[in-house]
Amino acid sequence: MQLLYFFESIRNPLCDAFFSFITEFGDETLFMVVGMIFFWCVNKFTGYYLLITGFFGTVINQFLKLIFRIPRPWVKDPNFTVVGNAKDGAGGFSFPSGHTQTSVGLFGGVARANKNKVLKIVSIALCVLVPLSRMYLGVHTPLDVGVSVAIALIMVFAFYPLFKKAEKSPKVMYGIITALGVLVVAFMLYVYLYPFPDSVYLPENVINLQSAVKNAHTLLGCMLGFLVVYFVDTNYVKFEVKAVWWAQILKVIGGLACVLLVKEVLRFPIDFICSGHIIGRTIRYFLMVVVGGVVWPLTFKWFARLGKKNG
Repeated sequence: MQLLYFFESIRNPLCDAFFSFITEFGDETLFMVVGMIFFWCVNKFTGYYLLITGFFGTVINQFLKLIFRIPRPWVKDPNFTVVGNAKDGAGGFSFPSGHTQTSVGLFGGVARANKNKVLKIVSIALCVLVPLSRMYLGVHTPLDVGVSVAIALIMVFAFYPLFKKAEKSPKVMYGIITALGVLVVAFMLYVYLYPFPDSVYLPENVINLQSAVKNAHTLLGCMLGFLVVYFVDTNYVKFEVKAVWWAQILKVIGGLACVLLVKEVLRFPIDFICSGHIIGRTIRYFLMVVVGGVVWPLTFKWFARLGKKNG
């Protein structure tokens, strides 16, 4: 806590605004968007690498939160203050940091998989600044962010050679997705069957268990979706990512719109069919991945020809 007290003592409006902005680079939505941009427009297997590495990190992060159940800094010390509305995105247990896990896994992966020096520098800077922002804002301790950084970097460097092999060997990719599936199922069983102590169900902590249940079903849907996407693309679609730059922009906008449409518009009919059961979330995220990975790429040949016509 000593480092957090130090940051608390030097806070000012300019730094508050800067770190409140920087911390958004650890948001899950940004992770999905960046991952899909790489998947659609840069390199298909880099997209797989970024997204699946991120999903592995999320499962491990959620596991550790529920195993250790460490309270947030302001719970440890009620007199400790947090910057602005930073608490809004920091519910539940503190250890380890989800924003740090997401940002370092994503931007560390971008830095590892790309040779562009500017992109590498920006990515590495974000790997440093986002964890720092979590401590400056007062929502995580050095232990929270330090462990998340270590886990994310281990996965970034350990998974990269595996995905390079998977680019040439479908068996390796199926193995990676299966391993993710086993971990997700194990996490789901843990969430539903483990006899948690009463403290987990306190109002200030139960949000973390609720979040874990949602994440378990989200990840199950995504994992099943990736299995379908990889099988269909490898055997049938075999889409290419190349297109002229402005066609790539249109491709991203259209793809994100389609995925968002599935996420939001299908929410109500799926929940109605499933009678409001959480399994509806699994179905919805499965469909999001299939639409983003199979249906939307069917348009990529048209985007590629569009660029050539205007070349």
